[in-house]
Amino acid sequence: MREALLYDRVEDSRVRCKLCAHRCLVADGKRGICQVRENQSGTLYTLVYGQLVAQALDPIEKKPLYHFHPGTAALSVATAGCNFRCLFCQNADISQMPRDEHLTQGREVAPEEIVRAAQRHHSPSIAYTYTEPTIFFEYACDIGTLARQALIANVWVTNGYMTPEMLDTVTAPEGPTLMDAANVDLKSFRDAFYREECGARLQPVLDSLKRMKQRRVWVEVTTLLIPGLNDSDEEVEDIARFIVEELGPETPWHVSRFHPTYRMNDRPPTPVSTVHRAREIGLRAGLRYVYEGNVPGGEGEHTYCPTCRQVVIRRAGFTILDHRAHGGLCAHCGGPIDGVGL
Repeated sequence: MREALLYDRVEDSRVRCKLCAHRCLVADGKRGICQVRENQSGTLYTLVYGQLVAQALDPIEKKPLYHFHPGTAALSVATAGCNFRCLFCQNADISQMPRDEHLTQGREVAPEEIVRAAQRHHSPSIAYTYTEPTIFFEYACDIGTLARQALIANVWVTNGYMTPEMLDTVTAPEGPTLMDAANVDLKSFRDAFYREECGARLQPVLDSLKRMKQRRVWVEVTTLLIPGLNDSDEEVEDIARFIVEELGPETPWHVSRFHPTYRMNDRPPTPVSTVHRAREIGLRAGLRYVYEGNVPGGEGEHTYCPTCRQVVIRRAGFTILDHRAHGGLCAHCGGPIDGVGL
């Protein structure tokens, strides 16, 4: 165990965690909602520092990030735990392990080993993913500090349920420090959905997204469309409008198809037509790049030039078949293509 960062001691040996938007008040001997931060006699400890439960070399497109060093591999790591309890979690075996199985331990791996592995695989980025990286904040920060020294980028795949204090620690007004890029799940635009399906609230996610953009983090947004819960035209339009107006039309949006999993097996897979419709709504709202997730072989896999509408990056799944946006310019018309490391 290691003492946690970002908490205050309060009366009666309790502590107030300031890491995520739950801001848990944790009594002595108890844990926060994430189940991986424990108060012991007025000191808050992280239970997952260095406890790796997943490590893989993934295409950066799998995060999904389509406009951040496309075609490269990201060394992807995770510990157990999450500050959400999404009923439709695709990685519940590790994200909900502390809650469902009362387990937090993984394979002990030091931050230095993670960075050396990234260097060995010539990976230009390390991704904190699979579970919620906010809950292994201390571990991610130590890895990220070493990664930055080695000129390796830091990528966060997150639900965005962060406090301003946490984001201020990993970003700076003049540019990103330990967060170069992020894919943020905007699961719904209704607070009721967040409360009932995830055990959280909407507003902190919106605030985090805006703060990331203000700090010049490269941001892409993902929404999993679940039949009957968040797939109405009205809600899809609300999300698209928020991205355009608050984050900017250059922000890529990934609308993905739901498949029954974990504790949500009472709903059918999302019709492909729903994903197509959501992409059309996003493009009509003014977004330059809208992608279809879990719909292989469609037009929504490719990147189109906003100026001439020609394909500049052609994909099949997570594989790039053709790349005509080198230097961030369209090879057809010379127009700019938004992103980092294109």
